[in-house]
Amino acid sequence: MEQYPHQPPEPHRRDGSEQGTGHGHGAPESGRGTVSGHGHAHGHSHSHGPAAPVSQHLRKVIAAILVPFTAAVLVGLVVLWPGQAPQHKRTGVGFDRQTQQATVTRVVELSCASANAPGVPPTGDTSTAEGSSAQQRAKGTCRKATIRVDTGKDKGRTFTEIVQPDQSRQLHQGEKVVVAYEPSAPRDLQYAVTDVNRKFPMTLLAGIFAVAVVLVGRLRGVMALVALAVSFLVLTLFILPAILQGSNPLLVAVIGSSAIMLIALYLCHGLSARTSVAVLGTLISLALIGVLGSLFIGWAALTGNTDDNTGLIHGLYPSIDMSGLLLAGVIIGSLGVLDDVTVTQTSAVWELHEANPSMGWRGLYRAGIRIGRDHIASVVNTLVLAYAGAALPLLLLFSIAQSSVGTVANSELVAEEIVRTLVGSIGLVASVPVTTALAALVVSADRAAPDAGAAGASAGVARSAPARGGRGRRRKR
Repeated sequence: MEQYPHQPPEPHRRDGSEQGTGHGHGAPESGRGTVSGHGHAHGHSHSHGPAAPVSQHLRKVIAAILVPFTAAVLVGLVVLWPGQAPQHKRTGVGFDRQTQQATVTRVVELSCASANAPGVPPTGDTSTAEGSSAQQRAKGTCRKATIRVDTGKDKGRTFTEIVQPDQSRQLHQGEKVVVAYEPSAPRDLQYAVTDVNRKFPMTLLAGIFAVAVVLVGRLRGVMALVALAVSFLVLTLFILPAILQGSNPLLVAVIGSSAIMLIALYLCHGLSARTSVAVLGTLISLALIGVLGSLFIGWAALTGNTDDNTGLIHGLYPSIDMSGLLLAGVIIGSLGVLDDVTVTQTSAVWELHEANPSMGWRGLYRAGIRIGRDHIASVVNTLVLAYAGAALPLLLLFSIAQSSVGTVANSELVAEEIVRTLVGSIGLVASVPVTTALAALVVSADRAAPDAGAAGASAGVARSAPARGGRGRRRKR
C-alpha cells in the first residue's frame, strides 16, 4: 500500500454538513489526487470521458508540424488535380468494352450437335481438357438463351446465345446480365453476355454493412461511413484520373493517401492532440514504406506489367510508369491498416497516462509497446493472409504445375505480392514503436497549468458525497 502524508482535517461547512471524499478528475503535477475529507490523497484518477487537452505549448509544437504538411497536401491536390481522365478509342478488349444491361427472357434445351456449337472436333481422347470439352459439346445438352437488351440505343432488341454444358456460368430465365457491345461486328454478333448483373446483392450487402456500423458505432460509425465515402471520392476523382493523365503515380499516391489520412482520422476521431500523434505516426510509417518499396521494386526489377489488365493499361497509356503504379498500390494498400495500428497505440498510451498520470515516458512506452506486440502479431498475420487469399488461384496454378517454392517466389506475379506484403508489414511493425514513442513523449512532456491543481481540487470538493441529513439517501455498503 502506498502511504500518503496525513493532512489536517478540513473545517466543517457553514451548513453543518461534513466534507465527503473527493476524487480528483484533473490530475495535478505530482500525479496524486485531491485531498479528501479524511485527510488522504488518492493517487488515481476516475476520468472516464475523453482525454484532457494537452497544454498550449504542445499544441503549438504539433501544429507547427501538421499545418505545413496539410498545406502542402492541399497545394499538391490543386496542382495535380486532373479535372477529367483523357479520352481514348475503345479497344473492345477486357474491361475496355461498351456494356449494357440485359435480361434473359427465355431458355430452351437442345442437343449441342443440332445447335452447331463450334469447338474442337471430338477425337474420343478425354485425357486432355480440350478432348473432354469436345466430347461434352458433341454429346451433351446445350441451352439456347434469348436475351433482351434493357439499356442503350438498342433497348428492346433481342439476341440468342448458345450456352455450352461445360461453361461455368449457366443462364436462367429472368436472370439479369451484363452484355458487351461491339458496333463494328456483324449485327448478329454485336452483343454477347459477359457477366451477371450483381447490383442488387452488392447494394443489399453494402446496406447491411452500413446499418451494422451505425448500430454498433453510433456517431463514430456515421463518421466512419462519411470518411469511407470521402476516401472513395479522393480515389476516383483525384488518384485514378491524375495517374491516367500522366502524373507521377508515386507523387499522386502520396498526396492522395495523405489527404485520405487527414480527412479520415480527424473526421472519425476528432481534432485533438491524440489524433495528431496518430497522424504523425502514420505519416512516418508511410514514408518508410515508400522508401523501402521504391528500393526493392527497383532492385527486384519488378515492372508492374504482369497480367492482361496491366498490359491493357500500358497499351492504352504508354506514358504511365507501371513500376511507379505498383509502388502507389503498395502505399495506398498499407494506409488502411496503418490507421488502425497508429490510432490504437495512441489511444492505449493516452489511457495508460489517464490511469497513472505519474508514469514517465519510459514507463508509458514500455507498457504501450507490450500492447503493440500483440497488435503486431495479429495485424501482420492478417495482412499476409489477405494477400495470400487474393492470390489463391495463382498459387493453385503453381501447385498444379508442381513448382518449387523458389520457382514460385521468383516469378514476377508472386514476387510482386511478396514485396507488397513484406514492405507493408515492415511499415506496420515500425509504426508501433514510432507511434508509441511519440504518444509517450507528448503525454509525459505535458504539464498542467499552475491553477489546474486548484481547479481539480475544487471539482473534487464539488463532487463530494452528500451531506448527512440531506435529501440524498446513504448508499449501502
